[in-house]
Amino acid sequence: MKLYKTVAREASARQTIEKSKFTAMIKPVSSKKEADDFIGEIKKENRDATHNVPVMVLGDKFQTQWASDDGEPQGTSGAPILHMLVREGITNVAVVVTRYFGGVKLGTGGLVRAYTGTVKLALEKATVREVSEMAEITVKIDYTFLSGLKNAADTEDFSIENIEYKEKITAVLLAPSEKKEKIKNLLEGITSGSAEVVSERLIKC
Repeated sequence: MKLYKTVAREASARQTIEKSKFTAMIKPVSSKKEADDFIGEIKKENRDATHNVPVMVLGDKFQTQWASDDGEPQGTSGAPILHMLVREGITNVAVVVTRYFGGVKLGTGGLVRAYTGTVKLALEKATVREVSEMAEITVKIDYTFLSGLKNAADTEDFSIENIEYKEKITAVLLAPSEKKEKIKNLLEGITSGSAEVVSERLIKC
């Protein structure tokens, strides 16, 4: 089941608009502390900048949303970035856009376009990816059923993530969470009811 979108990696993007230099830095984060640490680090590295505009969105239902304009006119920088991320369904990210003022005022609309546009460039480099809820099922089967399990993985909606060859085969299967019962029933059919489910859990990946 698809849960939300986030970014695959940390990335940055730069552009110059009317002599002002804008740099957006974005990072996938899993907690407010991680977001705060990233924002603090960027601000420290660019303490001489005119503005360091921070934004964070956290939680699979966007439970934490925070942004600051850091001295820019209200509603022209942090808020538009935050709204853009939420509108695009992107969460578990921290963003800082650093601006070195070049002497030319951009106006309200110009500032919104400059800040959101720079973040869009960073998002392209960071690669937006979907996070899904998956079922991880660990099973034990007899060696005689391994080929049948591999054949099923080629045609059905699950993958074999790991295989251990001991007295019996121990295999770790990964499937969409909504397909969990279907895959377990399939295992029963492949192994004539002899498959032993060692463990099962839901994970995000």
